[in-house]
Amino acid sequence: MNLLDLVYIPIGVLTAPLWARKKRDGWGQRFGHVSDMLRPTRSGSTRKRVLIHAVSVGEVNALRALVPMLGTQVDVVVSSTTDTGLARAVQLFGELETCDVVRYPLDCSWMVRRFLDLVKPDAVGLVELEVWPNFVKACVSRDIPVGLINGRLSARSFKGYKKLRPFLRPTFRRLAFACMQDASYAERVAAMGVPADRVRVTDSMKWDSVDVDRASAGASDRALSIALAMGLDLSRRIVVAGSTGPSEEQLISKACPDDVQLLCAPRKPERFDEAAAAMAGCTRRSEKRNSKQTNTRFLLDTIGELSAVYELADIVIVGRSFCDLYGSDPIEPAALGKPVIIGPNNSDFTNAIRVLSDHQAILVSSRDALAGDLSGLLASQDQCQAMGDRARECVRAHQGATRAHCEVLARHCGAG
Repeated sequence: MNLLDLVYIPIGVLTAPLWARKKRDGWGQRFGHVSDMLRPTRSGSTRKRVLIHAVSVGEVNALRALVPMLGTQVDVVVSSTTDTGLARAVQLFGELETCDVVRYPLDCSWMVRRFLDLVKPDAVGLVELEVWPNFVKACVSRDIPVGLINGRLSARSFKGYKKLRPFLRPTFRRLAFACMQDASYAERVAAMGVPADRVRVTDSMKWDSVDVDRASAGASDRALSIALAMGLDLSRRIVVAGSTGPSEEQLISKACPDDVQLLCAPRKPERFDEAAAAMAGCTRRSEKRNSKQTNTRFLLDTIGELSAVYELADIVIVGRSFCDLYGSDPIEPAALGKPVIIGPNNSDFTNAIRVLSDHQAILVSSRDALAGDLSGLLASQDQCQAMGDRARECVRAHQGATRAHCEVLARHCGAG
């Protein structure tokens, strides 16, 4: 036990009433007991091993291209913190022979030590900004290079980090590399203490985590089966609102004309019932549908199906951007050639939105303007088509970051 542990323990006790309200699985795994999540055959492998930590669903999705690419050279272990992130990682990588999926531990020193003893990584990549002091220090003490991949440090987050800079600077200084999405993120992470010669701009892997050729193939069998099960009429227009947050289902439902089908997909499972109440009488994916029922409001209250549902959309509205949050990722629907609308509160995806806006491939709206902006796109098929085409080309032009990240990780673990 160290001094930081003595800080963590009372904080955990004091905040227990808050985090205990939400059901969380895998408490033993959170304490570093992940042996049952690792395949026994790994113990005899002579290949190098890279651990990649992605806190939740969005970060896991960014690894879609990297993990298979890296797996041709090394064994990969993907860790995640949240239940939804872990489920998504299993869905994406669970069948890969060169990859294991585990739960990331809490940052108490003995839990981190137990975790590293079991996983035995030769290098560690932390997706975006998952920099935990005990974990980083433990890696460095074992001569395990650890750094950031797909790094991001927004202006909003930087304000908070600066207040803790005297405490966090030693942790950032220990990072062996920091692959950042853009120059502003690179400047901020250097200001936090990462030596400048270890920082590089590699763009975002999220551009690579999507397949721009999916659109030309039409809706997949999976997407069509979801549409059939829910009673969506593919001959009529469909608006998909992805990763919605509090109050947005009601807002978007009111903004969407009654004769247009709207499918909302809340970002967090614990909001499913709240979202259903906001769209009274909606058809829920999780419930058996009355075959005689006709409806224009639908709720995707399942995990892992939004990607397929985007294929059905005529227009996509990206959520968590019309409420008091910071936006969701617009890249996947853009890659599918969909005209995309996003709200004004999108600071977590500033760079992607700037790039798409420069190509006139996304429409930034507001709560007051949403109804008008949506009606305008619904009224012009040509505008929708042109906007979607520009979006796909924009995504294609910015792909390539995954290979750069793969080379960095392979080099630092001694495999490349």
